[in-house]
Amino acid sequence: MPTISINLKDFEQLLGPNALKEATAGRNVLTAGSLEPLLPLVKGELKDQDGDQGEVRVELQDSNRPDLWSAEGVARQIRIKLTGAAPTYPFFGAKPQGKRRLLVTPGLEKIRPYVAACTACGYAVTEAGLAQLIQVQEKLADIFGRKRSTVSIGLYRLPAIVFPVTYDLVSPEGARFTPLGFDEKMSLREILAVHPKGLEYGALIAGHDRVPLLRDDEGQVLSLPPIINSREIGEVRVGDRELFVEVTGTDLSMVVLTLNILAVNLADRGAVIEPVQVTYPYETALGKSMPTPLDFGRPQSIPIQAIRDALGMPLESSQIREALSGYGCEVRGAKDKLTVKLPPYRNDLMHAVDVVEDVAISRGYGSFEPVMPSQFTVGGLSRVEQMSDRIRDLMVGMGFQEIIANILASRQELVERMRLAGSEWDRIVEVDNAMSLTFSCLRQWIVPSLLRVEAASTRSFYPHRLFEVGEVAVPDETEEFGSRTRVALGALIAHATANFSEVHSSLDLLLFYLNCPYGLEPISHPSFLPGRAGQILLHGHAIGLIGELHPEVLEQWQVTMPAVVFELEVDALTEKP
Repeated sequence: MPTISINLKDFEQLLGPNALKEATAGRNVLTAGSLEPLLPLVKGELKDQDGDQGEVRVELQDSNRPDLWSAEGVARQIRIKLTGAAPTYPFFGAKPQGKRRLLVTPGLEKIRPYVAACTACGYAVTEAGLAQLIQVQEKLADIFGRKRSTVSIGLYRLPAIVFPVTYDLVSPEGARFTPLGFDEKMSLREILAVHPKGLEYGALIAGHDRVPLLRDDEGQVLSLPPIINSREIGEVRVGDRELFVEVTGTDLSMVVLTLNILAVNLADRGAVIEPVQVTYPYETALGKSMPTPLDFGRPQSIPIQAIRDALGMPLESSQIREALSGYGCEVRGAKDKLTVKLPPYRNDLMHAVDVVEDVAISRGYGSFEPVMPSQFTVGGLSRVEQMSDRIRDLMVGMGFQEIIANILASRQELVERMRLAGSEWDRIVEVDNAMSLTFSCLRQWIVPSLLRVEAASTRSFYPHRLFEVGEVAVPDETEEFGSRTRVALGALIAHATANFSEVHSSLDLLLFYLNCPYGLEPISHPSFLPGRAGQILLHGHAIGLIGELHPEVLEQWQVTMPAVVFELEVDALTEKP
């Protein structure tokens, strides 16, 4: 979850006099103590404070509200609740003036297709304001924008820019400019090969003979998206009063939402926002030409009874309307239904439950009367957990060391490094809209987790004997959601003479003490050496695998010693024949 830094003096200005008076009970001096009770309004928690610098750090327990990932966003939400007045932003829907245009050239739809932009004038950037601009830029690009893959942000000094601006494609040798942090001009190829940001983010535009470039009507380079700004135009400083803001990316709604957030943040600091007309040579979900910032949200109809049922309270329609309006939503409706529209800097209304949450937060969780349970039961460990604990004791007694790994991993680890691609074992549960490829799949077996630890343990004394008891997700079309979650045991032995007999003896001893008679059946499996793999059978049903790992698997993981493994389903050990 994002954690942001807030300067309390700067936050006082963002709250405004009326909200500050309410927040501080008339003392008009904000402290960490007076801020903390207000943080539930933004699902925040005070982590620490620096009294000398007058700063606090707030952890936000929500990944669906990127508008709150800044001092401006937190202050806005608290101000709306304390004053009951939601701000209006007239630049949404306004027509761009003069030549304030941004032209997109053909071909970008295959690399980084979308862009949004605006200008912000009249606000003299302060030191605290610049710190917040940098912070929100980093949070939105790294977390919301998935390390700049779907969203990246550029801030520039407006007076040096001659409109229209062009979002173009050029060859890596087709332009030169001085990037931020350097003193000499470099070609785009040199920036990608030498600059720290080029090395970090260059893979996002790699594999193309042309790369994106933002430049103005006189050919001045603004930036190489999503890598780095130019130093001459893209280095915003304290005292600047005119800014140009742009967002590029691969997801149009995320690009527009990010620009909307930046625009309202600057407007809250006193800037006058003017839209920029963005024109595409290809169709987008919002058309071929649009002014940005853009309010692209749509009202949704929510049954009042659904809100009552979810909260467990017989709230009147007027009470629900009051709670939502006091949280910044536009609300209309009749007796049985409400039409709710979020402000343009939010796009997290996907289900009626999202509205329910806003009602609960706005009213305050303390306003709900606690209800005692109608039944009292005594808890205890399930049979699977009891068996898991027994297995852990036995495995440790046999000299194995337990690890605890994430159930989330990548397809590369679970399939490709295990030589399963294209085989019957090439079926895994993937996370929809994953924020990171590293954690984009649910593991279907534990062996890759053991190999990840083994690969990092090559300097430890051998032999290595590792195990884990944990959850796996097995694709199963007969289940309601297409997969079933099982508890599995995985064990690995690695040293110079590791062999099938050694790991077989460990499996045999374990199942002997568990009083589980079993059998083995030869099997051909891509992850194991031919003729050195078996299927573990219990009551005639397959419950696991055992064998010597294939050298290609060990090479993929950079494991330098032979390794043998077994894995079995713990659930099956608790089931009666």
